[in-house]
Amino acid sequence: MDGIPVRPGRPLLAASARPWAGALLASCAILVALLGVLYGHRANAGWLDHAVDSPVIAWLGGHRDLVLWLAAPGSLIPASVLSAATVVGCLLTGRPNGAVLAAAAVPAAVGLDEGVLKPLVHRTYLGEVTYPSGHTTAMFALAAVVTVLLLLSPHPADAGVPRALIPAAACLLGAVVAIAVIGLRWHYFTDTVAGAAVGIGTVCGLALILDLPAARRWLAWASRAGPARAITVTSLIWGRPRSR
Repeated sequence: MDGIPVRPGRPLLAASARPWAGALLASCAILVALLGVLYGHRANAGWLDHAVDSPVIAWLGGHRDLVLWLAAPGSLIPASVLSAATVVGCLLTGRPNGAVLAAAAVPAAVGLDEGVLKPLVHRTYLGEVTYPSGHTTAMFALAAVVTVLLLLSPHPADAGVPRALIPAAACLLGAVVAIAVIGLRWHYFTDTVAGAAVGIGTVCGLALILDLPAARRWLAWASRAGPARAITVTSLIWGRPRSR
């Protein structure tokens, strides 16, 4: 780094929160794996799905247009806009590691759904592969990101209730989206549980990685380097253009 020592930036997670983040990551992974084993290669609901899905579908069945609106925040464009707003907020407040977390969380979590878990588990609902729910994954990944940024990072003890309102609202929105995709008969209840676990677990894993000293040092250096250095770093990561 040009021979100049760079001190690592402020971590995402307070020291007391890191063991909990690791335990939550492990719990989410176990839950997703367990449900995947139980419902893999099935095209029907389990007993828990029957208990939850039937009343939700009966309750929302006559309000499809409304339910589509309730599910919309978990789709690509709204989730991307929310992620981008969080990235901008982190950059404006001088938190490059938070910006990286916000930018990577939804693509990483949904990519894990689409690229690994759905093909591997291959649970179907009305002919569509459904495990885990991507809408629910996206919303709970966003909720986990704002929880890390506002509640679990080192901050003054008097931050209090205002900081808790945004994560609480984000979790509530995630629950609304989960209920909506059940009502639309896009997913079983257990699909949404797994989706929430994937979103939360992915953010825990990313936060722990970004809190490694090497990652914090690199981000501190990159944030001081300016656009020209960022372009150089990007070219080193992706490689030089190749001629045909």
